[in-house]
Amino acid sequence: MENPRILFFGTPSFAASILQTLIDEKYQVIAAISQPDRPVGRKHVITPSPVHVLADENNIPFLAFEKLKDHADEVIALQPDLIVTCAYGQFVPTKILECPSLGALNIHPSLLPKYRGGAPIHHAIMHGDSETGVSLMEMTKAMDAGKVFAQVHVPIGEDETQKELSERLVVESRKLLKENLPKYLKGELPGVEQDESLVTFGYNITREEEQVHFETEDIDTLYNHIRALIDWPVSYGMIEGKRMKFHGVRKSHEASNALPGTILGFEDDAMLVACLGGTLLVKELQMEGKGKMDAKSFANGAGRSLIGKRFD
Repeated sequence: MENPRILFFGTPSFAASILQTLIDEKYQVIAAISQPDRPVGRKHVITPSPVHVLADENNIPFLAFEKLKDHADEVIALQPDLIVTCAYGQFVPTKILECPSLGALNIHPSLLPKYRGGAPIHHAIMHGDSETGVSLMEMTKAMDAGKVFAQVHVPIGEDETQKELSERLVVESRKLLKENLPKYLKGELPGVEQDESLVTFGYNITREEEQVHFETEDIDTLYNHIRALIDWPVSYGMIEGKRMKFHGVRKSHEASNALPGTILGFEDDAMLVACLGGTLLVKELQMEGKGKMDAKSFANGAGRSLIGKRFD
């Protein structure tokens, strides 16, 4: 089919980049569907999703549903030839996936079958992986379980954060879609079934996973944990009954004799925290109820009063 009617599902900025690729390549996008507009920030201002904004800018009809399954017939009535999804945020009912003659594709930022689920980039860093990637895959009833039509491998930097890696994966995702969607439409990509014995999951980060634990996580585990959650949802430690969020860190394998979690002091624009097998260098932080600040500013304020104190 030369110019298929494409229905796009996606919500965050990562997804908006995929929609932009379809626009740039002159595909016929008949509508875009994302999660409803949500309150953002301390003032809870109702804010449209990045996909909503991009759709409006390009005069693409936009739809949003709290529960997509309750609107399946409405979506099917759009008569898409192909569905393309990326980070939509809801399960797409089987009856919707089965309606387009050309099937349904998903852009998933992992090397499937590894890290099926909503937070594959976070989990790749958190587990200390040396590489990840992007998969162009078939949408099926089971989560991220369809055939893989194309993949690209991407190395993970030793100090790379989730935000930095996501930005690189966006570039690779756009390239993957641009190069392989024409092949798929011509029937040149038969797809490969995933090996179920190799399946792992990268579910959305829970509130419990946001907290780091100095007493049980060694320096490498702790460092991976923190950088995996920068810049969202941001990890924290508890000290003196308050949360301290970690927005920028580095690590050293030079250990001290202090108990893990002890704030050792401030040096070279960093707050030094004793860890199992090393030292965490906190460059940027945020105390509960305060704004984000660098370690030097924190030291010049209330920071030095915490020297010798321990994270829970």
